[in-house]
Amino acid sequence: MRDETVARNYAETLVEVAERHEGVEVYGDGLDAVARLLDENHSFKVFLETPRIAAGQKKGVVRSVFADVLPAALINFLLVTIDKRRQRLIGEIAQEFNSLVDERLGRIRVEVTLARKMDEASLAELQQRLSGLLGREAIPSVRVKPGILGGVVVRAGDTIYDGSLRRRLDGLRHRMLTTGLPKVGEA
Repeated sequence: MRDETVARNYAETLVEVAERHEGVEVYGDGLDAVARLLDENHSFKVFLETPRIAAGQKKGVVRSVFADVLPAALINFLLVTIDKRRQRLIGEIAQEFNSLVDERLGRIRVEVTLARKMDEASLAELQQRLSGLLGREAIPSVRVKPGILGGVVVRAGDTIYDGSLRRRLDGLRHRMLTTGLPKVGEA
């Protein structure tokens, strides 16, 4: 079975568990925190993913690290991923979980690329306009990339809206180079 399918199945199960217990927001925040810890702490990631370390040791560490911060059912879910040797998929499971929750709540996550940082008021206006454009509540993830020169690039799922100054200048350059101009002396 492909990793995406496995991650999706685990995420669907976790959504059902979350809805029966503390709620999807609590579980989503907790799962995101674990995934972020795995991304940021290479030693912890290697510890969990190394097959030479016994599952019992891994489970003991997970219990002690997360006992006071995560719901018991979420900790049990993490222990099951260790038992089934799927702990390397926790990041993908977190992404799939967030996608499922967003679908159920009518939200969409969008990547917004800007040339420079926006203030909070402008960001709120951008979120409102994106929500209107996409027909769902937009949750922007903003990154700054000076190379686009100005404007904005928005990625919503598989669709990219490129309103960057860089693209406009490249388009203008292309049109100027491909336009047939009369030669000097011809009219």
